Amino acid sequence: MLVISAMGKETDELLRMAEDVSSVRPGREMDMLITAGERKACALMCMALADVDVPARSFTGSQAGFLTDTNHRNAKILEIKPDRVEQALAEGMVPVVAGSQGVSADRDVTFLGRGGSDTTAVALAHTLNAELCELYTDVSGVFSADPRVVPFSSKMASITFDELLEMTATGCPKPAMRSVEVAHNYQVPLHIRSAFTWESGTLVVQEESAVEQPIIRAVTHDLSESKVTVSDVDDRPGVSAKLFRAMADGGINVDMIVQNVSEAGCTDISFTVPTEDLEATTAILRSDALAELGAKGVSTDGSIGRVSIVGAGMKSNPGVAATMFETLADSGINIEMISTSAIRVSCVVDAAKAEEAVVLLHTAFGLDRA
Repeated sequence: MLVISAMGKETDELLRMAEDVSSVRPGREMDMLITAGERKACALMCMALADVDVPARSFTGSQAGFLTDTNHRNAKILEIKPDRVEQALAEGMVPVVAGSQGVSADRDVTFLGRGGSDTTAVALAHTLNAELCELYTDVSGVFSADPRVVPFSSKMASITFDELLEMTATGCPKPAMRSVEVAHNYQVPLHIRSAFTWESGTLVVQEESAVEQPIIRAVTHDLSESKVTVSDVDDRPGVSAKLFRAMADGGINVDMIVQNVSEAGCTDISFTVPTEDLEATTAILRSDALAELGAKGVSTDGSIGRVSIVGAGMKSNPGVAATMFETLADSGINIEMISTSAIRVSCVVDAAKAEEAVVLLHTAFGLDRA
């Protein structure tokens, strides 16, 4: 069974066409437009397979049984009813499914968002009880850092779901984070590999089998976020709740959050959001609904980068964060924000310094390939 994405820059071209003809771009019509790229590729793949005597049948997301919510441009899968896909398999056909799409309860075409074809493939693999789901990308696996930034980064033979989730959440572009979440939740074995070679890629497993693994597995970076600071907010119960409830209701995905120590009954709250949501974020913060927070001002900074170290080994090895901070300090890279999890430490730095920080940390934690 195959799940197909749109070809090349097809999705970008469709988005450009939409911008050329409309300033409104209703979500329903955008989903109808964007998903055309996958349907086109799907039909062409079946024709190509027919030329080599491989019987194949194409399916749109709705035909493949993907039922979603009504959130256009970023729909979530609610249920999969793969009856027609299973019938095609029983008849000896190769089902070719258009990725990243489904149908809502309102019977409208929906788009699962960027990278949604990965999510489609993993969800189908789970539903059909597949032994393995292979995700083909333009790189040969998961690397210890972005190979374009760190040429001497190493491809990992295997990685845990938890580690890959942290990597995709902090800047590793492929596979899509939602697909890893689905694979993790339903224990779908993954193989991340190249679409251009037959070499083995990276297996994603529940737990590493080796006795000793490196403390840090990867260094990631993300330049797609901006920092927002709300100044002199009243320091009283309920203020943060109201602030971030407004963000959630506006569909803004808030990431790192830092609140300063209170002075004279006021405090500053800083957080990061996707840069593409920055305009919407500032509009919400300056609305009447948040006037009662008593904030004296809102400032933004779009020139930030997040650099993260990821590795399950840090849970049992003290001093990892200290090494990270010392490495950055020795090179004069200032840290603006910090967040941590059990297997990750992230720092916000100047965007112009982010790639330098990745190279330095990759070396500091012994990840450089000989």
